[in-house]
Amino acid sequence: MANAIRALAMDAVQQANSGHPGAPMGMADMAVALWGRHLKHSPHNPGWFDRDRFVLSNGHGSMLIYALLHLTGYALPIKELKNFRQLHSKTPGHPEFGYTAGVETTTGPLGQGLSNAVGMALAEKLMAAEFNQADHSIVDHHTYVFMGDGCLMEGISHEACALAGAWKLNKLIALYDDNGISIDGQVLPWFIDNTPVRFAAYGWNVIGPIDGHDADAVDRALSDAKNSADKPTLIVCKTHIGKGSPNRANTAKAHGEPLGAEEIKLTREALGWTHAPFEMPKEAHEAWDAKAKGLALEAAWDAKFTAYKVAHPELAAEFTRRMKGELPRAFSQIAVDSVVGAHTKAETVASRKASQIALEAFTAGLPEMLGGSADLTGSNLTNTKSTPALRFDLAGDVVKSDAADGGKVIGRHINYGVREFGMAAIMNGIALHGGYIPYGGTFLTFSDYSRNAIRMAALMKIRVVHVFTHDSIGLGEDGPTHQSIEHAASLRLIPNLDVWRPGDTAETAVAWAVALQNKNKPTALLLSRQNLPYAPKNDLGEISKGAYVLAEPAEVGLNKKAQAVIIATGSEVQLALKAQELLAAHKIAVRVVSMPSTTTFDKQKAVYKSEVLPEGIPRIAVEMGVTDGWWKYGCAAVVGIDSYGESAPAPVLFKHFGFTPENVADTVRKVLKK
Repeated sequence: MANAIRALAMDAVQQANSGHPGAPMGMADMAVALWGRHLKHSPHNPGWFDRDRFVLSNGHGSMLIYALLHLTGYALPIKELKNFRQLHSKTPGHPEFGYTAGVETTTGPLGQGLSNAVGMALAEKLMAAEFNQADHSIVDHHTYVFMGDGCLMEGISHEACALAGAWKLNKLIALYDDNGISIDGQVLPWFIDNTPVRFAAYGWNVIGPIDGHDADAVDRALSDAKNSADKPTLIVCKTHIGKGSPNRANTAKAHGEPLGAEEIKLTREALGWTHAPFEMPKEAHEAWDAKAKGLALEAAWDAKFTAYKVAHPELAAEFTRRMKGELPRAFSQIAVDSVVGAHTKAETVASRKASQIALEAFTAGLPEMLGGSADLTGSNLTNTKSTPALRFDLAGDVVKSDAADGGKVIGRHINYGVREFGMAAIMNGIALHGGYIPYGGTFLTFSDYSRNAIRMAALMKIRVVHVFTHDSIGLGEDGPTHQSIEHAASLRLIPNLDVWRPGDTAETAVAWAVALQNKNKPTALLLSRQNLPYAPKNDLGEISKGAYVLAEPAEVGLNKKAQAVIIATGSEVQLALKAQELLAAHKIAVRVVSMPSTTTFDKQKAVYKSEVLPEGIPRIAVEMGVTDGWWKYGCAAVVGIDSYGESAPAPVLFKHFGFTPENVADTVRKVLKK
């Protein structure tokens, strides 16, 4: 069974003339133990809910999972393995979620797969606490991870694994492919961590080191790990990269390049593998085939769920809805009430507070919303009356907290600690598992820490919401280290990421409603620290289009046609409105367009875009950030900031950097004089 994996790995990489054969060859025996003896899955139905989750965190070893999916009976025929790393094949260079059936998450950036697995295990634990009943258990699966030295060297592994220990995720089992080799060779000169001690310090159960090429030893370790009642488990498996290759095993050359035709010939001889490239003997397929076992496991669970539906019909309906990722029927009304309520109250609050106001309504009506903050809850305002803090007792069980209605509920607000990157990647894992819509907060400037996990969410097309507060130099005295200048522009560059920078309570409520409906994309909400006055509106429906005409010019003599258009976002919308008043006093007619989401507006039909931004009328953009992104709208000028900020009270900074109604008005005048 192990040699079948080794053969497919070296043959596919050789045919592609690209790839990483060493890791699959070294982890093959670990795979025999896990996939052959423990993993609960159903090749006929890769999305079956109560399957175990398997994450290949060292995603460069992708031929391991492709070989396993093919051999165990998934819809991945041998022709796809022959097309490894080729255009439109189902076997891309690194595993991609949503592209290959059976792949649970996109891996490649090391450490993130492991962190996703922490999120998956947390979601399993919370779903079990929420839906399992004394007489019926429908949520009961493990999350397994294969990972290598690179995953452990990446700092995100510290963030996520420390949380896994704190959360007592006993159904998380990580198998460490401890082969001591990376791209630059032997890791010992630069990776001297005592990994077992490190994980024990996190509160993990540690097994090993064991012989990773002894499938029976790995099997026993897995059985022991599954008996852990209150700790995640790390199994340290000592292996040889490129196992079976006479001249490449235990060398960096086995890591990321084909073995070569001559070495493959020698490897076949050393392994006693007499079959031609991509030829699998019948006995290998029979040994690996998991279709019948998977159908039996699935049928047994279906019977459990049928009984559960009879005993607990409302819970069963709620469970089904949430696992499908569907919003409750009441969502539309909740959204309308939230937006209309914000419009009616017309409150002057910071958009971070407007976000919390919207969240109060949404979290009360959507029990799947699972919030959190990276040690900035009081600043991000991600907590609500419906989301008490998530807590665990000494035995590792989820503690039910007092709810707003006097009942007991599972905590739905996570204290992630100062771990922005770990939080973002864990949220990805929660979303991938299903059952929850995760959101988490930090300052916008720290989105840099989270960025690669945000990108991965966009790549995987999953619903995750990032709440980024303190969005500009309006942060004030904390200075340029905390003041976001380039962050809004850089986030807008990420494909499939929706970015909103709302200017008042109604726009913030709309942004949240759109984010929750974005089933196939993540969202970033950029929110202010300083208070923002409410901007009166005629049409609430157009906010969701990303940009809309907020204020037409007041009648100026006989001239009602706008001479210029000011485009603004977030806190700068008020500057635009005040500049409009100043210009009107001098008989200059200006339209104000609020553009809370450039990414959404850019996807609108050309007709609507031309209605909002008419051709032939000069455009001036206003945003407290870098100016580069605004020129694509044909702007004649941009009032922005292309340098870092300063440490001073916000009003002083606004004047210093020219974010005043007078400067905006002067900029419009200069444009019209050209």
